[in-house]
Amino acid sequence: MVSATAIAQSIMTASDFFKSVSDYYGTIHDYEADVDITIGNSSDMQGKASFKRPEMLRIDFSQPAEQTIVFSGDTLTIYLPAPYSAILQQTVSGSGAASATPEGLALMRRYYTISYESGQDPVPLEEGSSEMVINLVLKRRSSSEAFSQIKLSIDPTSKLIRRVIAVTPSSQSYIFYFSNYRLNTGMSEQRFIYDPPSSANNYNNFLFSE
Repeated sequence: MVSATAIAQSIMTASDFFKSVSDYYGTIHDYEADVDITIGNSSDMQGKASFKRPEMLRIDFSQPAEQTIVFSGDTLTIYLPAPYSAILQQTVSGSGAASATPEGLALMRRYYTISYESGQDPVPLEEGSSEMVINLVLKRRSSSEAFSQIKLSIDPTSKLIRRVIAVTPSSQSYIFYFSNYRLNTGMSEQRFIYDPPSSANNYNNFLFSE
């Protein structure tokens, strides 16, 4: 007969599982991954994401071609190719961490409650998929958070995030798929120095412009 202690040891709470994922990301110095992004009903955006600790992030898009997002730790730069031909820059105070980073995960633990979507057993990433993941649902603790709910799909073996679905209070969804991770590549900080085309129009502090 299986003892109650053995059963208890086989059960991992959603919070503990999330912490194990966060702790693992804390051991990653840098990574590259393919990323597929869908915002609402818009067309898919595809590119390559590069991350380096403590919180440098770059996404080079293949769709739309040449679009680039770079966060150097204190400055956010977005290059929008033709027909816009614009460079948007914003100085950012505080953490600019993305969800699939150690800093981003630490913020989630602080500001969101964490639960399993359907238990601790792995389920298919998509209907009919052979890839199995554990789904966590995070709900904001206060109305000050930008997303009311975040769903994370995590590979239980590698503990890498495969999908993020973030939903705003107005029901706008942001979906990120991460695949083909390459960990601890030794990438240089030079990767996060971006030299946009000189012909593009510059818009500084665009987040607060009227």
